[in-house]
Amino acid sequence: MTTQIVEPIPVKTVVNPFTATGAEVSTPTANNPLAATDQARAIAEVQAALVVARMNPRNPIVAMDRILNACSRPSLANSAVYVYTRGSNTVSGPSIRLAEALAQAWGNIQYGIRELSQKDGVSTVAAFAWDVETNTRREVVFQVTLKRDTGNGSYQLTKNRDIYELVANQGARRLRSCILSVIPGDVTEAALSQCEATQRANVDMTAEGIKGLVETFAKFGVSKKQLEDRIQRRIDSILPAQVVNLRNIYRSLRDGVSTPEDWFAPETSANASAKKGAAGLKDKLKKKAAVPAPSSTVETTATSSEAVAATPIAADDQPDAGSDEPESVNPSADLFGAAPATGMPPAPPAEEDPWLTEMKAAEAAQAAGD
Repeated sequence: MTTQIVEPIPVKTVVNPFTATGAEVSTPTANNPLAATDQARAIAEVQAALVVARMNPRNPIVAMDRILNACSRPSLANSAVYVYTRGSNTVSGPSIRLAEALAQAWGNIQYGIRELSQKDGVSTVAAFAWDVETNTRREVVFQVTLKRDTGNGSYQLTKNRDIYELVANQGARRLRSCILSVIPGDVTEAALSQCEATQRANVDMTAEGIKGLVETFAKFGVSKKQLEDRIQRRIDSILPAQVVNLRNIYRSLRDGVSTPEDWFAPETSANASAKKGAAGLKDKLKKKAAVPAPSSTVETTATSSEAVAATPIAADDQPDAGSDEPESVNPSADLFGAAPATGMPPAPPAEEDPWLTEMKAAEAAQAAGD
């Protein structure tokens, strides 16, 4: 009897559709000892933070007192508000410094910035804020192009310090938004009110303080005249609230959020308008002087004067020898009838008009007939 051995048919393995063709199946992350250790550490940290926050809950009254006391410091109050212009509107709000102070005083909040990756000149960054007591978390993931824009164009950043400063600057704005989203809004409003009261109570209204304010803005090319145009009064009569407003504008200029042109009208515009007005007045005077006077009136007046002077006087109309009427004297001649010694030659006789000659002849004939 013959025994037949049947060989098993091999089972065909289906290729994993999520891997490249011909590639081996990837090893699960759980089988990687290093990854498992990091994962266990992260889980332990989160659990520990939650447990500690539940064991030590915040006292809202004590936390609010800490916030108000912190906002009573002039150093924090002076940097608690950011302000910039957007078109014709002014945008203001709590700064990143005030947001950090709120998170520290409110308690049980974790916040920060993490760079997730950096590839092809672009950094992927995450900003987050997490209230571990209420388990409220806000996270924003954004990308930062590692370029710096200048007036002559843009260039790629290669130094680590420049990259860090750019990422930190862009991340601070998102971090502020994350922190303020996990803190109650009325707490933030109370902090802003306390900061405003602190600023007004610590305004230096002396002559030296106002002079220092003018010198501070002069570093950005803002003149005293521009400051006075902004506050609509002389700088020595400025109000405390206006000083606070100018301080906020200065911080906006210092941080590069805005430019002087966003807040102050160029001083040259006022000068240009004044020059334009003076030039316009000069143009009007020039045009008025260029208009010729009515020639007929002038000529008629001159002709009439010359005709009267040339009319002969009748014998009956001549004054007596003993008359008291003074003899007319030509001021342009001296006592001897000579021309005045002016150093200039005598003017040539004016050419007589033909019409005047005929008029003189007619008057002479009429006088002879009488």
